Amino acid sequence: MAFPERPVRGRLELGISVRGGRSVASRQFHEGALRVLRPHYLDRSGQVCYVMVNPGGAYLGADLFVVEVEVDAGAELLLTTQSATKIYRTPGSFAEQRMTVRLGESSRLELMPDQLIAYREASYRQNSHLSLHPTSSLVMAEVITPGWSPDGESFRYEEVRLRNEIWIEDGKGSKLLALDNLLIRPPLGDVTGMGFMEGFSHLGSLVVVDPRVDQVLADDLDRLSRDFEAYTGVSLTATIAGTTGLVLRSLSNSTEELNTLLGVCSGVLRERWYGQGPLNLRKY
Repeated sequence: MAFPERPVRGRLELGISVRGGRSVASRQFHEGALRVLRPHYLDRSGQVCYVMVNPGGAYLGADLFVVEVEVDAGAELLLTTQSATKIYRTPGSFAEQRMTVRLGESSRLELMPDQLIAYREASYRQNSHLSLHPTSSLVMAEVITPGWSPDGESFRYEEVRLRNEIWIEDGKGSKLLALDNLLIRPPLGDVTGMGFMEGFSHLGSLVVVDPRVDQVLADDLDRLSRDFEAYTGVSLTATIAGTTGLVLRSLSNSTEELNTLLGVCSGVLRERWYGQGPLNLRKY
């Protein structure tokens, strides 16, 4: 079924480049119900951190949010959110976020939003198109949790669909590295059983694309995940133009457990590749 194009409720455009030895915004635009707070730096690495804010506090039916991020050659960006993304009832049509990301040569993006909470009768679609240079680095985390419902059941939302297209762009054109398509539709069948949520209610994902991704890293993250109360699997993509993707998927009954697990895994990458400490994104 085709849906008519909807008006944009919030738009954010952010361009990052290097100036004076650290990363800064070279382009910034927002309108509607999306904006970013003032930039800050968590350490002396020069990596800039921006916090994305939705002053409305939630996504509702037929809402469309558009995010465009470009990180120029050599620049480093950490992008997070001020709080959880809440999807309330969406009668009539789904809420949607469209994100476009372009990473230049030797650039870096850590995309670490707070959890997405889908409440009763909520439908949400998130489409991300990411274009990477073979030498760039991407770390992207996501946690999906069910919101409160009157009967206490976890899966009372209508649909959560997350689609990530990751392309590698070199001098010979664009090649698809990974198409990660997650679809949860509780009304159409039992999603709690084997082969799907395996009796768990929360889902966490970590996507890493970097020339340094290899089987050793996948094995290390797999061993780390065993210390948590979560059911986790790690897989690798094919290698294109010298870069490889890693996908970690984890199931649990706790948002905190998944956030901690993904934080520990991203902390390994920060320390091993950049000599940085683990993230501390306390927002209260």
